[in-house]
Amino acid sequence: MKHKIIILPALLISISLFSQQSLSFDDYFIDRTMRIDYFHSGDSDEESITIDCIYRQPVWAGTLTNLIDPFNNGKYAVKVYDIGSNRLIFSKGYSTIFGEYQTTDPAINGQKRIFHESVLIPYPKYPVRIVFESRDRKNILHPIFITDIDPKSKSIIKENVQSSSTIYKALYNGDPHKKVDIVFIAEGYCKNELEKFKGDVDRFTAALFGIEPYKRHKKKFNIYGVFKPSEESGVDEPTNDIYKNTVINSSFNALGLRRYLLTEDNKSLRKIASCVPYDAIIILVNSTRYGGGGIYNLYAISTAHNKLSENVLLHEFGHSFAGLADEYFSSAVAYNEFYPGGVEPLEPNITAFLNPTHLKWKSLISRNISIPTDWGREIVDSLRKERNSLIEKTSSKIEKIKTENESSLSIKRLEKDYRDKIKLINQKIEKTISTYSDSLEGIVGLFEGAGYSAKGLYRPEINCLMRSNRKKRFCKVCQKAIEQMILYYSREKKAPF
Repeated sequence: MKHKIIILPALLISISLFSQQSLSFDDYFIDRTMRIDYFHSGDSDEESITIDCIYRQPVWAGTLTNLIDPFNNGKYAVKVYDIGSNRLIFSKGYSTIFGEYQTTDPAINGQKRIFHESVLIPYPKYPVRIVFESRDRKNILHPIFITDIDPKSKSIIKENVQSSSTIYKALYNGDPHKKVDIVFIAEGYCKNELEKFKGDVDRFTAALFGIEPYKRHKKKFNIYGVFKPSEESGVDEPTNDIYKNTVINSSFNALGLRRYLLTEDNKSLRKIASCVPYDAIIILVNSTRYGGGGIYNLYAISTAHNKLSENVLLHEFGHSFAGLADEYFSSAVAYNEFYPGGVEPLEPNITAFLNPTHLKWKSLISRNISIPTDWGREIVDSLRKERNSLIEKTSSKIEKIKTENESSLSIKRLEKDYRDKIKLINQKIEKTISTYSDSLEGIVGLFEGAGYSAKGLYRPEINCLMRSNRKKRFCKVCQKAIEQMILYYSREKKAPF
């Protein structure tokens, strides 16, 4: 990827390891939030950032102690330097819809798009230098935009937060600085559906704290619901020619994928969310359709009334809150080479296994387990090839029978034989998967198949919510990553990462 060449000022280079250890919130910040809205534009080869507006919001919800991001995750990073002392005083990694768009066919073909985005930082006391960084295909961060901000500038907007919204405090355990603050945003709920939204917030809150590691850390969370009514119930479904007038304009078919549900109306989303202190956003969509999305340190979104909605939301929140990767490898996605070959992914729950002596989850590997770990994939792949071959041959035979004007009875016999054979193959596939799943359940190893690729990328366990909806549980590696994020936001002392 091409980046603009930026000559860094000396202050950005003079950073010592001492910075994080001695950094005091009160020396550099006040208990407010600075929201920097900007436009992110480009295609697969180029990107640029243009500042839109800067806001001062009432409360800083984040940690007062862990000001420098320890996770090295996300496609982007924002870094804040105190100009007066030449010091890094805040940083945060995150991902964006634009970052995903860059790997799609339109972007690769040179079609430029513009997305509205935001970063939240604690409100600085003194002038600061803001550096936006983007990763190249080798996951190395490069500066792409630098700007100086004077916190006393009259151009900073200090308007009141969204007063027309109804706030529902579903769970409150104390000071936002010492808790993980989650806000549920109502999308596609009409003015007479407030109680329905509250019930949905309660249901999904119960689902979240029904599994580990959230369950054992429930007291470290505050949960809010923010209800601003939409004009219509539901959500846009472009492939079904359905369009709804909703408060944040969410839509299926995001990036051209039918089940992918996102909103690009970032400004409306941020304005509604600003009613409460928040570290993480969850958007609940008033729909029965299956679908959702989750982007690291942006938001998680899910429909609320599908039979699989709870599992979908847990999965998507794994992306948005803890930066977890998808562990599945057989479903359609909109991306091209999302994880370049020969490069170790950033996410904690998948690996390219490029350095066998430094496996990411080495400390969690089960005893006496083979690395890589056999999980019956070769058998399943062979059966799937057999099934695909049968489908092709049967289709050809049916076309031939139709061309030769044979009786419909011949077609019916052929179709019945085909259905019986397909059923048998599917049963063999399910039996193989079930047999290996039962014997390997809870075992941490190195299972090939993850990150949209059947080969070359590995996951920690045979089953996990980041792979499928088979079981409502996270693997041990994902649990550890989620727990580290919980501690990052909630510990009063610096978390040891």
